[in-house]
Amino acid sequence: MFTGIIEATAKVIKNEHGRLTIERPKIFDDIKVGSSICIAGVCLTIVDLKEKTMGFDTVPETLKRTTLGEKQAGDLVNLERALKADGRFEGHVVQGHSEAVGEILSLSKDGMLRMVYPNNLKKFIVEKGSIAIDGVSLTVARLKGNECTIALIPHTLKVTTLGLLKEGDRVNIETDILGRYIRKCS
Repeated sequence: MFTGIIEATAKVIKNEHGRLTIERPKIFDDIKVGSSICIAGVCLTIVDLKEKTMGFDTVPETLKRTTLGEKQAGDLVNLERALKADGRFEGHVVQGHSEAVGEILSLSKDGMLRMVYPNNLKKFIVEKGSIAIDGVSLTVARLKGNECTIALIPHTLKVTTLGLLKEGDRVNIETDILGRYIRKCS
């Protein structure tokens, strides 16, 4: 489980033949092969670990539902280690199970991010509810049809990849798991 509070960003080193290799941030000194890392909102397992890099296998289902297959050498990705049982819970429940890809409509200078998302997510996205975009825990400010607006604070724009977004960029979306379960039970 993750919280959506991004710990670092890192560059993609290589992404080919189902193997994603990214830089290993210095603060990731407590990880090992088998550790779960949320990369751009997608939970992956470390299968190759070196002093300066981390390697992950990606499967067709992951590549179909996310933007990971589009990542190229040099691209930045958001990273978060799995939450320890005694850790501080500061975001919202994020599983790293991205459901779909959204498209950025705009990012204004004052941090208002507008995004369109697939119709099948419409019932799970609520105004003032939680959403994770590329792994970042956020709050939906406004909804209109299958578009949402999210107000990003300057800190989020600075320490995540969200500040680099532009019109037409594609992002991974994970809706609030609690809302999904409640909707399933109703």
